[in-house]
Amino acid sequence: MTETTEEPVHRTRILADLTPLRTSPDYRRLWFGNTVSWIGQGMTALAVSLQVYDITGSAFSVGLIGFCSFLPLVVFGLYGGAIADTVDRRKLGLASSSGSFVLAVALVAATVAGVEQLGLLYAVVALQAVCFALNSPARSSMVARLLPAEQLPAANALSSITSTTGALVGPMLGGLMVGWWGYRAAYTVDAVTFTAALYAMWRLPSMLPERGNDAGSEKRASVVGGLRFLAARPILRMTFFTDLCAMVLAHPRALFPVVAVVWYDGDAKTTGLLVAAPALGALLGGVFSGWLSRIRRHGLAVIAAVTCWGSAIAVFGLTRQLWLGLVLLALAGCADTVSMVFRNTMLQAAVPDEMRGRLQGVFIVVVAGGPRLGDFLAGSVADLASPTVAATGGGIACVVAVSLLALKWRGFARYDARDPHP
Repeated sequence: MTETTEEPVHRTRILADLTPLRTSPDYRRLWFGNTVSWIGQGMTALAVSLQVYDITGSAFSVGLIGFCSFLPLVVFGLYGGAIADTVDRRKLGLASSSGSFVLAVALVAATVAGVEQLGLLYAVVALQAVCFALNSPARSSMVARLLPAEQLPAANALSSITSTTGALVGPMLGGLMVGWWGYRAAYTVDAVTFTAALYAMWRLPSMLPERGNDAGSEKRASVVGGLRFLAARPILRMTFFTDLCAMVLAHPRALFPVVAVVWYDGDAKTTGLLVAAPALGALLGGVFSGWLSRIRRHGLAVIAAVTCWGSAIAVFGLTRQLWLGLVLLALAGCADTVSMVFRNTMLQAAVPDEMRGRLQGVFIVVVAGGPRLGDFLAGSVADLASPTVAATGGGIACVVAVSLLALKWRGFARYDARDPHP
């Protein structure tokens, strides 16, 4: 019986493994609601950017939108994780999703009333970031309670499809909707899509954190307690260090407007292609992720994926053919998906339930902060030297740094998913 059911799976599983969606109705609702709401949020993000530019005519004012979301993500990401390790995660997820829904409705009401206040838009963006920072650790911590450990890589691959679909489809639909029907239509769709996330959270069972008997158990979870837990576990720290190697040292996004003109003799459309290529690669990495569930050496897979990312970016800095540059960026995006799947799986499987929220909070801070530091570093190096030095040098630095880290903490490469200890 076992042989007849497993053999076809290993032969044919190339596309994303849908087992988590088939076996867990709770996870299926959560994934669907999150996917729909991510598309809606992508629409709103673009619509807010367009509306801010319409009001001010200033690119600087549009750039401030990112600043308004960055600080709440960093601050409340840590505290949101601590809250998720203290209260019922279902209630926290429901409350934060409700907050996002109310903010979406507020944007609809403002456009209906004809209110065009820059401060209001900035405030909504900041509060949306707060709601996300509270919601994400709670939602991510739930996954390990809804699914068995062997299904976590598949679940994280499906999550990557959610985020990349939202990043690609949401802005595209938002631009079309604003062009055809105005800002109110985009904001209304966002509000409607949030009802799917609310329904999914409402249907979940209670998700109180499970308390252990060791000295790390706390009646009220603290940020400091989570950081102390992380400081004593080098394998878990490596999941963050490897990501920082890629996102800080070899993140070429800030170079795209320059290289589109200087390297490829292009324009804004060329920049758009360069921006879309990593996201498309990440999406393909999620779609063709069926093989990931068979990998057991998760740490070694992360090292290989980050090395692939750095190598692709290094070669990207040397190429002057657009098609090859796009292929390399897509390859980097695919490698990033593989890295994310296994890093997140390790944080879910090797961390006790009472600590999962706080570690997911640190994950949010790293994911939010790393690329922005990478943008600053790449832009600075490009101004001081050249875009080629920034891209190729950054890619090489990434490969060297992750190699040195792997040599220092060799246990990371030996991490086995069949015995997930941090």
